[in-house]
Amino acid sequence: MHLFIGLGNPGLRYKKSRHNIGFQVIELLSSRWGISLNRQSCSARWGQGRFAGQPVVLAQPDTFMNLSGRAVFRLMAYFEASAADLLIIHDDLDLPLGRLKFVARGGAGGHRGIASIIQTLHTTEFVRLKVGIGRPQLGETVEQFVLNPFYACEEEQVQAILARAASAAEAVLLAGLSRAMSLYHGPAGIPEEHRAS
Repeated sequence: MHLFIGLGNPGLRYKKSRHNIGFQVIELLSSRWGISLNRQSCSARWGQGRFAGQPVVLAQPDTFMNLSGRAVFRLMAYFEASAADLLIIHDDLDLPLGRLKFVARGGAGGHRGIASIIQTLHTTEFVRLKVGIGRPQLGETVEQFVLNPFYACEEEQVQAILARAASAAEAVLLAGLSRAMSLYHGPAGIPEEHRAS
């Protein structure tokens, strides 16, 4: 079972915030794959189905970001999954807006959601898909920046970023992690052969 988990904060206040880009990617995958996020348990909103002939769970923790590990742990226990079955999708301040980066292991890099997962699972050996959100441009604090929506001038670009991030996640199942890394690291366009049909 593949567990694709997008990180974010619950509630309408944060729905369109930069910190919730992981949630937004999961919602797009849910639409593309026809997997409804209609289950509410394991401290998460989730749905189960198949893509590319493989069983997959799409999930959004209903905890706040700094407690994301609780939902990840409970979902893994429920599905008898291991850290190797995870793909965690989250925002990254240190990447330029729209840049994608797969990471197979490593520390939290200052991300509280990833820190919570590492602390709860006692391992750094799980795959992340980082989605670059850039850094504050208008003098706001980092906290204000990540908890607020994208700038108006970025809104059109955000839709393309979400589409590309969803295609990168699909490529993990279609072609494997190594191939997905080679196709989607960086700001390039979406390879058409790995778009969902």
